[in-house]
Amino acid sequence: MTAPPANDRGTPVVLRTLEFRRDRGEWIVGTQEGGQIVALPELGMAAVRLLAAGNTIEETRRSLRVDTGRDVDVRAFADQLAQAGLVASIGGRQFTAKASAVSFPRMRPHHVRWVMSPVLQGLVLLVPVVALLTALSRPRALPGWGELLWSEYGTFTVLVQSATAVCLIALHEMAHLMTARAAGVPGRIRLGTRLQFLVAQTEVSGIWLRSRRKRLTVYLSGIAVDGAVWGGCLLARCLGADWELLPVIMMTLLTALASQCLVFMRTDLYFVVQDLTGCRNLYGDTGRRLRHAVARLCGRPAEDPLSSLPAAERRWLNVYALGVVVGTAICVFLALRALTEVTWPLFHRSLVLLSGPAGWGARIDACTTVLVLAGLQTLWARLWWRRHAGRVRRAGRALCARLAGG
Repeated sequence: MTAPPANDRGTPVVLRTLEFRRDRGEWIVGTQEGGQIVALPELGMAAVRLLAAGNTIEETRRSLRVDTGRDVDVRAFADQLAQAGLVASIGGRQFTAKASAVSFPRMRPHHVRWVMSPVLQGLVLLVPVVALLTALSRPRALPGWGELLWSEYGTFTVLVQSATAVCLIALHEMAHLMTARAAGVPGRIRLGTRLQFLVAQTEVSGIWLRSRRKRLTVYLSGIAVDGAVWGGCLLARCLGADWELLPVIMMTLLTALASQCLVFMRTDLYFVVQDLTGCRNLYGDTGRRLRHAVARLCGRPAEDPLSSLPAAERRWLNVYALGVVVGTAICVFLALRALTEVTWPLFHRSLVLLSGPAGWGARIDACTTVLVLAGLQTLWARLWWRRHAGRVRRAGRALCARLAGG
């Protein structure tokens, strides 16, 4: 969108409904209407307040010059806010912001405010603790991996375990969504990818505008619910319950809880680490640091893109970068081993059964296996491409240009 002409500088800037909080020496400013969350210095926040009060661009510029002695290009600043989706109009020219999709839009903050109760949160955290203490006198209540093979029908076992995992994942993501909605953040549940993993995730970028307590509550709510369900199942087994699906639920949750420790990906605990270390974009800044390091190794020295960050934040980025490199390498190695030693042999065996003189039972089992494996891989590839297509195209164009020029 083109900027208004210079003679419109005396017209007002209409901001969207902005929220903000102070964070160290800056201000976190944004909107829950789909715009970006930005960090502004004191001078930028002063300009936002003046514009929000109805001052025109020129009036804001004069006020800042009087108050700070600095001549600020308020027009350029307003354009930057517009690009971030925080401005409704400049001089009558409307700026449309793409509204973020919202999951369960009829669920309002007052419907779920109870989930932020400290009493409820304490009870949720108490369940797994009590269960573990109870299990000390009944160690046989703890499940083993062998209990996952609870049925003699392999396909039925896999389908039931998959359905159980889907239900537990939905419960986990609903915990994030409900706590975020209680904090006044819309939120959206969607599918995504992390390396070779197909995952469900809840987007709650607006939580950056809330207090640290609320941010950590939203980040940890899924893990807390997983722990409470796991503890409830363990207590049931300690009391004598022998339902076959109890160990399936517990081992599924144990795997999910372990995967949250992979903080070199954007897991729930990653966001906790990012918040506690004070890093604004731990994953993204680490990616820029690693690309800069690779460019230097390839003989293309360039200015460090993170040189303006505080020294403490750069140190955390260096530590996290090491974890990203090591963790990613291990995950990719294990993914390739699983693909070559498990997925492909299973897929090949199923195709052989479908094409050979097998019985109807074996054919149905093989067909189910092929459909599940092919469906999961196709879904992963589609989601991965949707997320990385732009980057892949840019890298391809850069490579073609380099080859053409060299």
